[in-house]
Amino acid sequence: MSDQNQGASLLDHLAELRRTLLRSVAVVLVIFLSLVYFARDLYHWLATPLIATLPEGASMIATDVAAPFFAPFKLTFVVAILVSVPFLLHQIWRFIAPALYREEKRLVAPLLVTSSILFYAGVAFAYYVVMPLAFGFFTQMAPEGITIATDISSYLDFVLKIFFAFGVAFEIPIAVVLLCWAGTVTPDQLRASRPYVIVGVFAVGMLLTPPDVISQTLLALPMWLLFELGVLASAWLLRGRIDNADEATASDQQRNKRESD
Repeated sequence: MSDQNQGASLLDHLAELRRTLLRSVAVVLVIFLSLVYFARDLYHWLATPLIATLPEGASMIATDVAAPFFAPFKLTFVVAILVSVPFLLHQIWRFIAPALYREEKRLVAPLLVTSSILFYAGVAFAYYVVMPLAFGFFTQMAPEGITIATDISSYLDFVLKIFFAFGVAFEIPIAVVLLCWAGTVTPDQLRASRPYVIVGVFAVGMLLTPPDVISQTLLALPMWLLFELGVLASAWLLRGRIDNADEATASDQQRNKRESD
């Protein structure tokens, strides 16, 4: 009977996982189809930071015959996924929530919301700060006599890598909070390892961004500041956790005392 219950429970989880995946795919497709009409406008918006820094008379080019068609559609699909992130996170929350304890639910729900906000913030920082500075630097450093004509597919791949790198990098506070909450490290240990963290973020910036000092520095500095923010948030959460545990202990002691009286 126990084996049958376990088998039924597993099938229920698999069925719920299937429904979650179908809902997620459906939402992404609906948003994609809603944005397809604006595919060229979206690509023009994405290319604006580069176009603004190109020399007079220069323009972007398409070296592949199908690139003018596929590049905007690829961008539209990526935008549909980004727009769907809050819904996707909500689906993840619905799926894992039944298996969490009450204290874990109180932590996970805010973290899911915060993680999506931080990811969007990383993408926005890359678009409005990093890309104009980086593209301006690239165009100014071009040798004399070289005509800048960037391929639209290469540009899209380049920008998506930048967006992904900065979006993931801005999740550092979430990772720090989870590590401290799980007891893997403590805020004091993280503060003691600050010199190694600074070296590490510059190394990560070198690996995740194109080979230019501007992009690497503009990724490394926010990562370091976000690490410090994660340490502060972890210390605050752990302090509240200890206070709640002390209050619960005192309440239990008072209840036991009343029962003994």
